[in-house]
Amino acid sequence: MSKFPNVPKIQYEGRASKNPFAFKHYNPQEVVLGKTMEEHLRFAVAYWHTFNANGSDPFGAGTAVRSWDSYSPLDKAKARVEANFELLEKLNVPFYAFHDADIAPEGATLAESNKNIDVIVAMLKDYQKSSGKKLLWNTVNLFTNPRYVHGASTTNNAEVFAYAAATLKKGLEVGKELGAENYVFWGGREGYESLLNTDLKLELDNLGRFLHMAVDYAKEIGFDAQFLIEPKPKEPSKHQYDFDAATAIAFLQSYGLKDHFKLNIEANHATLAGHTFEHELAVARINGMLGSIDANQGDMLLGWDTDEFPTDLVATTLAMIEILKNEGGIGRGGVNFDAKVRRSSFEDEDLFFAHIAGMDTYARGLKAAAKIIEDRVLEDIVANRYRSFGEGIGADIVSGKATLKSLEAYALQAKPIRNESARLEQIKATLNDVIFGV
Repeated sequence: MSKFPNVPKIQYEGRASKNPFAFKHYNPQEVVLGKTMEEHLRFAVAYWHTFNANGSDPFGAGTAVRSWDSYSPLDKAKARVEANFELLEKLNVPFYAFHDADIAPEGATLAESNKNIDVIVAMLKDYQKSSGKKLLWNTVNLFTNPRYVHGASTTNNAEVFAYAAATLKKGLEVGKELGAENYVFWGGREGYESLLNTDLKLELDNLGRFLHMAVDYAKEIGFDAQFLIEPKPKEPSKHQYDFDAATAIAFLQSYGLKDHFKLNIEANHATLAGHTFEHELAVARINGMLGSIDANQGDMLLGWDTDEFPTDLVATTLAMIEILKNEGGIGRGGVNFDAKVRRSSFEDEDLFFAHIAGMDTYARGLKAAAKIIEDRVLEDIVANRYRSFGEGIGADIVSGKATLKSLEAYALQAKPIRNESARLEQIKATLNDVIFGV
């Protein structure tokens, strides 16, 4: 029985369409820079927000109305599987992603939890086979249960560390069973409240040990997914160890893990870190660490992770510029909608309207980014701005030929320094002309 009987299959109808159940810009087979939109974007549905979120917030109960609300925990989990694959099919989205706690209820013991997971994983595997849909990535929830009050791999309690490791082991096995293309590590509780009672080095060392165990076990069982770290600066922990892209990369380098991981960059997490999304993407890209993205946006007037569906065309364009410039594009990763409908958007149809909006916005961003790159709109501006490093003393600096002595000699004899305007306002106006013209 259909979980969304009032929603038709979503088709591309073009920007002139007035049909709310249609794509205006996302045409999966349209070719952009030699690849189809579907290949560039590799959209994924976030299981937790789409099927588990009920619209509650710290000040109010849930508002979402779902057909499976009254079911028992395991029956509810089964109904969500059915809903997931119906939504994927109707939206023509190729991937989905989940935490273990999203797909199956946690039991009273680890063994009971694993048993529940096995029931749902068997169901997911059957649906994947019959539908052709795939798992972009999975992960395990090591932050919700009270046992993780002091962290998981960075806890002060060795028994909690052991439980988290056992949960991770199961997660890697599930990923292999379902053919996950990636596996994500998000340290929701991997941080500290105060240094007054924290052994900072031990916690970081244990986090490194935890990740090395994951690498070793994945190799042991033949799970060849791309491993991803998802940076986030705060919320729930005050000082999270994976604060931003630069911090996560430094950690991976320090603990000999850089060759085994890339980054899953989320737009709203970048905001919380005081960065732009494109900044975080660029930092990951230039270090060869851009693996996948969580597509959403935050509210600049609110100080928490609001996880709104992305509708900011400038933001998606700037993000897609970084992705297109990345070697291999998004690669094995994808554009995962780690986003939830607003509390006031509580009907089933809103799940579709939200995804349509996000997919169309990224499609427009992709086309605008491609035009900006093809027309060298920014590339020529940047090249001209840094042209002094392509000749004379600048070339000596870049090549490593220059020394402090040679630079002093040059500075003593050089003409007065003359800087040039960056013309930033003009550049932004040009960018707007391109973006809103597609």
